[in-house]
Formats: sequence, structure tokens, C-alpha cells
Amino acid sequence: MRTTTAPETVAELIARQWGDHRPGLMYGDAERHVLTHHRTAQEAAARAALLVDLMPPGAEPHLGVLLDNTPEFPFWLGAAALAGAAVAGINPTRRGPELARDILHTDCRILVTERVHLPLLRGLDLPGVRILVTGTEEYEALLAPYAAAKPGAAVLGSPGPASRLLLYFTSGSTGAPKAALCTQGRLAAAGSALARQFSVGPDDVHYICMPLFHGNAVIADWLPALAGGAAVALRRRFSASAFLDDVRAYRATYFTYVGRAIQYLLATEPRPDDRAHTLRLGFGTEAGAVDAARFAERFGVRLVEGYGATEGGASVQRTPDTPPGALGRAGAGDDLAVIDPETGSECPPAVLDPEGRLLNGSSAIGELVNRGRSLFEGYWRNPDAEAARTRDGWYWTGDLFFRDADGFLYFAGRTDDRLRVDSENLAAAVIENILARWSDAAAVAVYAVPDEVAGDQVMAALALREGAEFSPAAFEAFLAAQPDLGTKMSPRYVRVVPAMPVTATNKVHRVALRREAFLPQPPSPDPVWYRAPSGRYRPLDTETLSTLLATYDSQGRTHLLTPPPGPPAPQPPTSLDDG
Repeated sequence: MRTTTAPETVAELIARQWGDHRPGLMYGDAERHVLTHHRTAQEAAARAALLVDLMPPGAEPHLGVLLDNTPEFPFWLGAAALAGAAVAGINPTRRGPELARDILHTDCRILVTERVHLPLLRGLDLPGVRILVTGTEEYEALLAPYAAAKPGAAVLGSPGPASRLLLYFTSGSTGAPKAALCTQGRLAAAGSALARQFSVGPDDVHYICMPLFHGNAVIADWLPALAGGAAVALRRRFSASAFLDDVRAYRATYFTYVGRAIQYLLATEPRPDDRAHTLRLGFGTEAGAVDAARFAERFGVRLVEGYGATEGGASVQRTPDTPPGALGRAGAGDDLAVIDPETGSECPPAVLDPEGRLLNGSSAIGELVNRGRSLFEGYWRNPDAEAARTRDGWYWTGDLFFRDADGFLYFAGRTDDRLRVDSENLAAAVIENILARWSDAAAVAVYAVPDEVAGDQVMAALALREGAEFSPAAFEAFLAAQPDLGTKMSPRYVRVVPAMPVTATNKVHRVALRREAFLPQPPSPDPVWYRAPSGRYRPLDTETLSTLLATYDSQGRTHLLTPPPGPPAPQPPTSLDDG
């Protein structure tokens, strides 16, 4: 039964589903299934009891979950909350030693997976890890004795606000992923806050198409549904082509997105019934103002851009007077500042033209820092990363922002995406937002490549709309017409790609793009264009490339074009169904 007091833990949110026989969980790509809220709590309670019996004495109460968005994922999230354990979301796009590292680093003694992911585990050395394979007879036999378990009947440790619930890996672009700690109290509060902000109620249906191993789907989609008493509908993996059909079938009212998901949806073939659905809101990050406007115009759905990392170190809250393009102001208790990381001083306010375009990006853009109270709870066994985040007593987000004269904050990319061109600092996201206005562009990524003498040059990857061909004259004319495109922002190099390489969470895989730079990539190199001294774009042919590489060699900078290999880049999706 629903209580009137605000739950302090996720365990309380799970337990209050008991006795609620309204639809609570829907799933199935071909055949739709519906479970009640009560049934989902019952399944979580059964797994909590099994977890208590399987966890070795003295072990960290951690389990890994290597699953697509199947019902088992929220069942085990609920089980961990009820039992006082923690879930490490394991990314199925990781491979070999990296995958083993994620499981072992988080001290998982139990790993829950499914048949489709068993090949990923073949040959891995996972000492002391017990693997449970959902959907098998052995798994069902293990669960059977616990079918009558009730919430709170079996615990490893009494769940409280300070109990760990998530060890979720951040999707950083460099180095090994860091496992951010998230307690039940912080997560319950975050879910309740979002439920209030978006007026989530029992009649809502939250469509979860982003991966549950990532914080976005859990914190911004599943938890607000729990807090508001809404149902959730699961899509095993994101599919742009199935999005509207799912929304209609489940009568979904809310969804979350990250990265390029919105661009994939916009790239689907328009239909006369694009607005015939129940969606009222999309909440996420990195859609971009241009694509958000296109989405609202086509589908009639408002997108709300938010900011709040899994780590919880800083949050930006949207208010009714937030101007277009801005995310909002500092959240309650936060003292947010935009800091020049080189000088440690606060950046001057942004100067915006009447159209909201940034005119002083080189001085106004800096790293967002929380100088006040931080909800950051640390990284699992990574003191160096914690120290880097909290240096000088402040929380450094690793994200670039600028702030207007009224205090509204605007996202400008990651600190890793900063470029330094002719001694001027530029932010990739600002240039991307400008290039995204080009009508022929379906997706844009901007990143730094090393200049042959010093600093960086701007390079852009462009995925074109269906049927479009890259016209250098049209691109030059477009750039010349953009009043906020600084003299050093125009891309020196342009790679035309059939599809943008993305990570498992639909974010552009910039590490792979930077690694490729402007070099040909066999067996089928993408066409690369370069801006000649005349300002015209020319194909980067073999002769021009040889001359350019000779200059790098004469300056002793050839090694910058061949950085040490990082994790393999995912293959671009062959369709608009990114999974």
C-alpha cells in the first residue's frame, strides 16, 4: 500500500508496490507481456532471498548484471535494494580482459547474465564469480524455493539511506571506466525529485529504451516511475524504427535519451501519423537545440535537456524562465561556477546575440565546478580518480559550460573535447551546434586533430541525410552565413561517414574518430576533405596527404597522428537501430 511519507530508500519504493495490482512492467518485442506492480515486487523479493543465500560469507555484497533490458534487470535492481546489496551494471559492448576487469574490479561474486551474452564470458578468468544464466531450467530451479518471499524477509544488511545500491561505470572517453558509488538515499531522493518535476503519476508509462547498465535509464527513467507509481515498458535494445510502434502499443508518456538517439529517430522516414501517440515528454542529454526543435515540430513532443552525472557531484535545474539552449541554474545547495582550468579564475559571462548565439566562446567557456555541497559519493577503489574530481575542495565535473549574465548555464561539451587552435581555446560542442544547422547534416561530431606545427586543428565528421551528397561549395556557403562561427572554428578537415560511430549509450565515439584523424582507413576509406589556404574545400588526395605528412615529419609531430591504440571502436550501425 502507498504511504504518505517520502521513502528514504529504494527498498521502500520497491516494498510499497506490494499489493498494487495495476500494470507495472510491460515488455516483449513480438509478444507483449504485462506484470503488475505486485508481481514485480514479488519477483524482486524472491531474488533478494536467493541472493542472501548465494552470497559467500564476508564477501562484498555486490552482484554484476550483464543483461539487455529484460525484466530480469529491474527484478535484480529491486532485489539488491531489498537485500542491502549493490548492482554493478556490466556493459555488454566490453570485450575480453576489459570485461573481466569490470566484473572483478567491482568485487562481484555473483554475475547475472543471459544466454545471448554467454559468448562474451567464454575464456575469461573470473575466479570466485558464480554465474547465473536467466531463462534456464537451472535458474528457475534455484528461484523456485523463494517464490513466496516477501520484501524485507531476507537481507544481507538492513538497507538504509547510506547503503550502496549502484556501482555504475561512467562512460568516460579515456582510461578505464570508473565505478561511481550511488547510495539508496541519494537514488530515492533523485527519483522523487524527478517525479515531482515532471508530475509523474500512476497513469504514466515510462518507456525504457536506453540501456539499464547506464545511469540514465535507471536514475532518470526507472526510479521516477517507482517514485511516482508509474508503469515501465522495456525495449531490449534501442530501435529507432520500432520507437513509435512501442510508444503506441504501451501508451507511453515519457522516455529518456542520451547521445545520438534523437538524431536516429529524426532520421527515420516521416509518417503522416508521427504525432498520433501519447508521449508528453522526453528527458535526456546531448540532443542539441536544433534537433530538439526538429523533434518537437515533427512529433509534437517537448524535449527537456538535463544535467546531472551518475556521480551526483553537481546538478543543473531547469526553471520556467530558462531560455532556449540553456539547461537552467544551479540546483539547491550547489555553488556552481564556470572556471578557467588554467588560471583557476571564474570565466566572464557569455555574450549572446539576439538569436542566442555565443560570441565570446574563447573566454566564456570553462569547466563547471561545484564549490558548495556535493553529493559525490566517490568511486569504488579508485582514490586517484576521486582526488582528481575533488581537488582544491571543489567538485570538478569534467564538463565544459558557459554562463550568461542572468546565471543560466549552457553545456559546451567535455573537457576532453576542448580544442586549442592558434592559441585560442574552443569547445567542440559549440561548433557542433553550429554545424548541425546545415540542412544536409544528419549527424555531426567535432574533435581535435593535431596541427602539423603546434596545437590543434578542427576536424568534423558528417553523416549526411538520406540522398544527400557532400557539396563543398554548399558547405562553404553555409559556413560563411553563420554569424557565430569564429574565424578559427571552421573545420580544417571533414570526414564524410556513412554512420556515426557510437558507444553502447549512443554517444559519439570520439576516441575512435580522433584516432583515425584524417588518415585513410582501409578497406573502404571514408572521403576526407580539407580546407585549402584559399578557404575552399578540396579532396584530401594521395599527393596532398603525402605533402602534409612530410610537414608533420619535419616538425617531429608524426607520432601525434598514431596514438597508442585504445579500446576498439564499435562498428557503426548498419541501420537506424542502434544496439
